Amino acid sequence: MNMSGSRNDRMEDKPARLTVLIAAEKKKAFEALCASQDITASQVVRQLIRDYLARHGVTYTVNSAARAAASSQGPAANESN
Repeated sequence: MNMSGSRNDRMEDKPARLTVLIAAEKKKAFEALCASQDITASQVVRQLIRDYLARHGVTYTVNSAARAAASSQGPAANESN
């Protein structure tokens, strides 16, 4: 049965997870710097991705579910994902 509110439609509205492998000491230093600036590592990475996409002229659409999820994570996360 293919309904408009199918499981695939709902999954597309969810934020995606990105796994990045880095050296443990680099991660610790990055998280400490982020904490000292009262921002999460995830917020910094999302901003880096937005900047990188913009620098290369890549446009994208943020769906309402992703925007709502980001807004629950603080002000810096609420910027255009």
